[in-house]
Amino acid sequence: MRRQQRVMMYGIPAPYAALRGPSANTSGKLSRGAGVFRQHCVACHGPSGFGTGAAGRQLSPPPADLEWLARMPSNRSGPYMYWTIAEGGKQFGSAMPSFKKALSPRETWSVIAYVRDGLGDRQNSR
Repeated sequence: MRRQQRVMMYGIPAPYAALRGPSANTSGKLSRGAGVFRQHCVACHGPSGFGTGAAGRQLSPPPADLEWLARMPSNRSGPYMYWTIAEGGKQFGSAMPSFKKALSPRETWSVIAYVRDGLGDRQNSR
C-alpha cells in the first residue's frame, strides 16, 4: 500500500497526526532547512525537489516529487511530511530512509518549512 493510500484509508498515524511546526518560518529557519535539504535530500529528490536527483534515478519507485506538498494546506502537509521524514518509506516499498534518529525535531521542521516555502520559487527550474 502506498503512503497516500494509507493516509486516505486510515489517516496519518496517531503519533504524527497532531504535530504542528513549533515556530514561524523565519529566514533563519528556512536557511537551516535549505542546509538540511542539501545534506540529506538533494541526492534523491534533486535540488528542486522534483525527484530527479542523481541517486534517485536508480530507485524504484522513484523519489517523490515534492512540489505538490507546497500546495497542500500546512495543517495537513506538516504532519504528513514529518511522518514521512521520520519513518521513511520502508513499509511502503520505498528506499526513503528514516531520519528520526539523524535529524532533530528542529531540523525536521526546518526542512519541512523549506520544502513548503521554497518549492513555489523553484517551479520554474524544471
